[in-house]
Amino acid sequence: MADETPKTNGHKVNGHKLPGLSPLFGATGGKATGAESLPFDFEATQRALTPVHAEIPRDAFTAGMLGTTRAGGGMVIGSGNLILTIGYLIVEAESVAVTDSKGRPVEAEVIAYDFESGFGLVRAATSLGRPLLNFGTARDLTVGSTVVASCGGAETVVQRLVDKRGFTGYWEYRLDEAIYTVPAHPNWGGSALIGMDGLLYGVGSLYVEDAQPGEEKSVGNMFVPIDLLEPVLDDLLVHGRRSTPARPWVGVYAAERMGHLVLMGVAARGPAATAGLDQGDIILRVGATAIGSLDEFYTALWNFGEAGCTLPLTLMRDGRVFETSVQTADRDSFLKIPRWNR
Repeated sequence: MADETPKTNGHKVNGHKLPGLSPLFGATGGKATGAESLPFDFEATQRALTPVHAEIPRDAFTAGMLGTTRAGGGMVIGSGNLILTIGYLIVEAESVAVTDSKGRPVEAEVIAYDFESGFGLVRAATSLGRPLLNFGTARDLTVGSTVVASCGGAETVVQRLVDKRGFTGYWEYRLDEAIYTVPAHPNWGGSALIGMDGLLYGVGSLYVEDAQPGEEKSVGNMFVPIDLLEPVLDDLLVHGRRSTPARPWVGVYAAERMGHLVLMGVAARGPAATAGLDQGDIILRVGATAIGSLDEFYTALWNFGEAGCTLPLTLMRDGRVFETSVQTADRDSFLKIPRWNR
């Protein structure tokens, strides 16, 4: 079912505000609860943050999954009003707005999108009058660390880091290490994760229900570590994306069920949909490699070749095992990003 929008393991792939979280976690009007006891000037740090609002065309590839109106946060990280945010907020945007230091809306241009890390960059058209937010390194954060999550608007939450571990998403996305925090920020997408030294340690990506391992339900956030930006920043500024060969992309949304990898849906117009894969199919093998988990699937897929390679699959559908193949693609080629087409 090409239009399926799966949600698995409590993860949400959009950055929109989740109803009910704000009053539950006591977000306050521009100040973090307990901000008076923080060992850095929180209000000065927060001036580097800005809300981000994006409008996406209805025919955009990501519109069905992520919506056509997206809102979250961003942070000024470089000269020329360069703003870092989480990429799904601004990918394929036809218009982006941020705010200057006086709260006035300012038009911004999409500069880059990096699917592998999840980061996005925009540049404001005029001066924002905001300071730069300097980087820390996630290596310096440990379980139990106190951090502050803020989206540059009215919602700011003092959090506790509860885990650093890999993250595997059902949309062909994986991080070797991500940062998990509690309690959940009510508008997590693009929120800044700030350490007790006032430095930036991560960018808000997801609401999760498994933040603390071993607990049946632990509501929190997943942040992308800021360390992942520096290795690709030059590429993003020059090319708008990585200059390395693109990974092969299939266009499936998969979940682990009882030791099997089951398709919860396929991306409309994507390679899997073109090849006839459908919701409910079970991926048994990639070539000769047996598959039972998302990690195994991504490892086999990304090691098979570059984008465009033909991927042999063994599937099970309604109890029948059969072989097929998918002509993989560069996911970026499906996206409406004007800078890539100049």
